[in-house]
Amino acid sequence: MEKYPSHIAIIMDGNGRWAKLRNKPRIFGHKRGVVRVRDIVKYCRNNSYINFLTLYTFSSENWMRPKLEINALMKLIKTTIIEQIDDLVSNGIQIRIIGDIESLPKFVHEKLVEAMELTKNNNKLVVNLAINYGARNEIINAVKIISKKVKNNEILIDDISEGLFKDNLYTSYSPYPDLLIRTGGESRLSNFLLWQLAYSEIIVNEKFWPEYKVEDLKLDLNKFSIKERRFGKTSEQINY
Repeated sequence: MEKYPSHIAIIMDGNGRWAKLRNKPRIFGHKRGVVRVRDIVKYCRNNSYINFLTLYTFSSENWMRPKLEINALMKLIKTTIIEQIDDLVSNGIQIRIIGDIESLPKFVHEKLVEAMELTKNNNKLVVNLAINYGARNEIINAVKIISKKVKNNEILIDDISEGLFKDNLYTSYSPYPDLLIRTGGESRLSNFLLWQLAYSEIIVNEKFWPEYKVEDLKLDLNKFSIKERRFGKTSEQINY
């Protein structure tokens, strides 16, 4: 029987390399990448078995990139939200932001908060945009929150569990990803959802993100569907 993921996470890698091969500036690749995001979101929204889509949009480490590229990316995020908000609302897509958005430029922060507010009641698909996100920071933040609760006698040390920890992550409202797809051919997590991806299936696609089409996603979903997810059990236990 074929299996499909309820939650897909994607590391959208390769925009810059794709642009460089065409002698274009890196932002050209990022803009083309936005087109792919639209296509993938639309496909996921129209498939009832996919309920969550998490996209690694801008990492906390990306601030080390050239200032010109960072400024262009921030403007691109704002422009994309403005252009897409009506379609997101009408298509029942809920936008959630995971990461430290308080540290983003004000003009970006305001549009992201507005997008979350306008789409908060939508239920066809939840799209998590990981912006200014780093998994290590997320884990440290959760530890601080829990430690403060212990210090204030709100909980006991023995109350700390995997469930409690999950409840204090940015992604507390969503299930763990079933599938992680990374485009661009690199085989690393890049500080993305380190806690949440513990039992996710991982597929590395050689195509750069601007080249990654709905047909490629369908192929990767087919690969996922034939995988046996054992979660520590044996094949015999799973198939019994």
